[in-house]
Amino acid sequence: MFTKVLSSATFGVNAHLIEVETHVEDRSPNFFLVGLPDNAVKESRSRITAAIRNSDLKFPRGELTINLAPADIKKEGSAYDLPIAIGMLGASGQCGLELLSKFVVLGELALDGTLRPVHGALVIAMEVKKRGLRGVILPRSNAKEAALVEGIEIYPVESLKETVDLLSAESDMPTPFHVNVQELFNRDQRHAIDFFDVKGQETVKRALEVAAAGGHNIILIGPPGSGKTMLAKRLPTILPPLSFDEALETTKIHSVSGMLPPDSALVSTRPFRSPHHTISDSALVGGGTIPRPGEISLAHHGVLFLDELPEFARNVLEVLRQPLEDAKVTISRSKMSVDYPANFMLICAMNPCPCGNHGNPNQECTCNSIQIQKYVGKISGPLLDRIDIHVEVPAVRYNELAAKRTGEASSTIRTRVVESRERQKQRFHGRNGLFCNADMQSREIKEFCQIDEAGASLLKTAMTKLGLSARAYDRILKVSRTIADLAGSESIKPEHLGEAIQYRSLDRGMYNT
Repeated sequence: MFTKVLSSATFGVNAHLIEVETHVEDRSPNFFLVGLPDNAVKESRSRITAAIRNSDLKFPRGELTINLAPADIKKEGSAYDLPIAIGMLGASGQCGLELLSKFVVLGELALDGTLRPVHGALVIAMEVKKRGLRGVILPRSNAKEAALVEGIEIYPVESLKETVDLLSAESDMPTPFHVNVQELFNRDQRHAIDFFDVKGQETVKRALEVAAAGGHNIILIGPPGSGKTMLAKRLPTILPPLSFDEALETTKIHSVSGMLPPDSALVSTRPFRSPHHTISDSALVGGGTIPRPGEISLAHHGVLFLDELPEFARNVLEVLRQPLEDAKVTISRSKMSVDYPANFMLICAMNPCPCGNHGNPNQECTCNSIQIQKYVGKISGPLLDRIDIHVEVPAVRYNELAAKRTGEASSTIRTRVVESRERQKQRFHGRNGLFCNADMQSREIKEFCQIDEAGASLLKTAMTKLGLSARAYDRILKVSRTIADLAGSESIKPEHLGEAIQYRSLDRGMYNT
């Protein structure tokens, strides 16, 4: 007997339908699994055999041939356990067949027949809706995630036996699973930390506000203990809240990576990723035989924080150059090429020298100029050129630490940032791919970043004295546009330009010590 069960596989942040075909023939017992399965899929035979028998069901007799079609797509993971088992039971007359053409079935089987969660449920549910199918049958742990997609039916199940009973109840199906999407979206939009806790460092806070308002990359340079990491971790608290569409796109990446926390269905706050400096280049940008998202994609619509920047391997840092320009990363393999979104804010922190005390009035630096140059030289010029704002973080004075007065709350700063972003949203209305000033290309810079004669003279002097590149010229104009937006100014004034130039003044100062 022949049966066909619909399942699905994820590739990048998209899904493809997979047909699980089962043929049972009255021959000597045997089991064939074809269709380019990986080891995890091949091992499903042992899990399925035990699960069927421990669910008080009969393992089909005869020769079993399972084909995962299309056969030229690599199948990986354990999500095919449940559809393969259902196909076998249907072919042996133990399961209803009427609904199998209307639902996609997913799930990993435990030996006792219970179900474990799978990766990519949200992406698969989106594909089910796109294909016009009725819905998805999947483990209960994945139900909230899949139910974010409206217009399809979600049926969570706990076990193989429950799935068989569900498919046999053609005329008496239970009520599909639903979630309150708005409640899920609003529930976790809170932060445990706040800029209110940071004392002093007003100049750095201002730079972070400018970075958040325009979506600009920023690097913090200062001695140990000056608060670089503390400040960086609070950057997401002043960024505009995620829109629902941004939350869905971010959740898709975390879903296919298996990075969603237990009982969590939606990433509702901007991600903050802080990989250790021992990370490899493939872990940062993504990779593997079947490519998986890296840290830069997991930081999509959020913040990627690289602490102790010079300690990262040079080849790891260099792979950031293209994603910083294109807001996506393309991972190519011999048989496939996958695009992952990577529109993130980069914030870096570093010491000014190996001992960390260069320029610190309270501590003597023990490094010579060669050691400092070698340390800073680990970061390439092209990468530094792609960082819009360079700001020095001085050691905090005792008077500031001991003062009872604290800084502005994140909510107050975020209000100004959101107002600035709204101005940018109106400015870029109807222009695809433009959400903030950092996204502007040459055409938009020419149109929206015009300066008067006084500003042009100031910028010319800065370019000459600091020896800045053409890319730095564009980035100064973009940052000055953001500063003008924060001030509520329609035009870029010399004072806005002067502040933006100040954020590049370290380019030829500390770096050429």
